[in-house]
Amino acid sequence: MVLLVNLARIVFAPLLEQLISVFSIGEGTAGLIVTLVWVGSALPRIPTGWVLTRVPRHRVVLGTGVILTAASAFTAAADSVAMVAVGALLMGLSSGAYFVAANPLVSELYPERVGRAMGIHGMASQLAAVIAAPFVTLALTLFVEWYVVFVCLGIAAFVATVVFYYTAKRTNLPEAGGEDRNLLRAALNQWRIIALGIVILGFTGFVWQGLFNFYELYMQTKNIADATAKNMLTLIFAAGVPAFFISGKLADRLPRVPYLLSILVAFVIGVLALTVTRGLIPLLVLTALIGYVIHSLFPALDTYLLDTLPDENRASAYAVYSAGMMVVQASGSSVVGALREGGGTYEFIRAATAVVPFVGILPAGGLSYDAIFTGLALGLAVIVTTLLLLQRGGRLPQ
Repeated sequence: MVLLVNLARIVFAPLLEQLISVFSIGEGTAGLIVTLVWVGSALPRIPTGWVLTRVPRHRVVLGTGVILTAASAFTAAADSVAMVAVGALLMGLSSGAYFVAANPLVSELYPERVGRAMGIHGMASQLAAVIAAPFVTLALTLFVEWYVVFVCLGIAAFVATVVFYYTAKRTNLPEAGGEDRNLLRAALNQWRIIALGIVILGFTGFVWQGLFNFYELYMQTKNIADATAKNMLTLIFAAGVPAFFISGKLADRLPRVPYLLSILVAFVIGVLALTVTRGLIPLLVLTALIGYVIHSLFPALDTYLLDTLPDENRASAYAVYSAGMMVVQASGSSVVGALREGGGTYEFIRAATAVVPFVGILPAGGLSYDAIFTGLALGLAVIVTTLLLLQRGGRLPQ
């Protein structure tokens, strides 16, 4: 189930070039379509948290499978950019509701080894990211038409939903969240932990969204062949498969917050290094390192949150965190697309930031990818430095 809902979010990245060609759109519009997937993933998170105060976790997970099946069918039938955008939003909705319900469920199924369980669950999710580009390439090679990707996804989602239904019927499910009945109270009780999670993954995810969704096109500007650039996108996700498993186990053993902050520092250094690196071999090595580092963050943060939050607040507080961090990171792709393409949105950003030193001197006509990701990495570095200072002063919730 987690492989499929994550594939629904990731699959638009390797399809961007195809969508640009078929619908005659620019990078800005393509970035907006990808952003809608993540906006859709953000929208249902708090409502799902409220639903979880009244409905068992596994039933919500089952419902997300039904939504994904229907959304895939709708997207496959799209004959306009607007319909593709709506389909992207709907597919995002299914993933958002899934993670809010399934992550607490997984942590409660294995309370003695939360990090390991989240690592395995995340590793399955990451496999979707690894197969996304090859899956799209194979579908386009065999069937040519882009919509076949969503036909296959819809069929797989239907089968998985049926299997999940019968599996849940035969499973003794935990009752750890039985006292979690007030979303607002949970948010108020756990606001410091929620805020830390939003800051860490919201702003880091903003940079990551812009980076991976345009990674193929970015590598092409560094004189990497089209086919190789597509495979590098696969590599950056493949590096995340062992990262989820290893990082989940490390999160069970290491001090949680220092481990999280060390990952953020490594990610900032990696992105900055990427902007000044040339040559196939160095880029391949750096791609793998960045992929490993960023995907180490996800199980580490989930372990920190789900193992720290008490039973009576876990699902509700996690839903509030999840919605907040998704809202912050969702626009990463559209911002990068606008900064790259120029045009009206870029000119608006240029005018709005005219009073900010260094940002106010944005050139007309758009920026290079190197300049965009340098700026984003430096902005993230400021946030990470602030968190390090707060940690040193004992101000962050441990």
